[in-house]
Amino acid sequence: MEIGGFQKVTLLDFPTKIACIVFTKGCNFKCPYCQNGSLVLNTEDGDLIDLEEIFSYLEKRKKVLDGVCISGGEPLIQKNIKELLIKIKSMGFLVKLDTNGTNPITLKELIDLKLVDYVAMDIKNSFSKYDITVGGVNPFVENIKKSIEILEETNIPHEFRTTIVKELHTINDILEIGKMFCPKTKYYLQNYEESDNVI
Repeated sequence: MEIGGFQKVTLLDFPTKIACIVFTKGCNFKCPYCQNGSLVLNTEDGDLIDLEEIFSYLEKRKKVLDGVCISGGEPLIQKNIKELLIKIKSMGFLVKLDTNGTNPITLKELIDLKLVDYVAMDIKNSFSKYDITVGGVNPFVENIKKSIEILEETNIPHEFRTTIVKELHTINDILEIGKMFCPKTKYYLQNYEESDNVI
């Protein structure tokens, strides 16, 4: 596992839970507005965080934290993601997974094994504009459609979300995205904010 960041406490990222965040390095997208540029780019540079350091922290916070958010980058490109979640779950924590939906096979496996308790999936744009929105790389549209289908068919709590960038999104794009889900699905819009970490 390549862990590039660790936030010890969050009250915002895991709905109704007190959690910490583990940030994995690397991503198969290069969205120009990504706030985690340091995790996505230069993946061979910088110090990695030792998993044992994280496990030690979790062991000491069992009575304080409810769960662990696994974010990135894109966590599902990590080869040992299943083993990480097995370890976290064995310690008694809930797991929230942030994903871009490009790996539906792994997503379904983790759900079937009951290794995740909440999933937040980024929807980058309407499908016709996915390629330009994710930095001109493979948009994996069919995989993303499959991941949406998996989440909509499961009982696991989940949400979809889109970061709005005025140069990339229109009202029509948002309306098109809304058609991807059933009417009762949680779908959040968040404004892009400039920062030093943006790709």
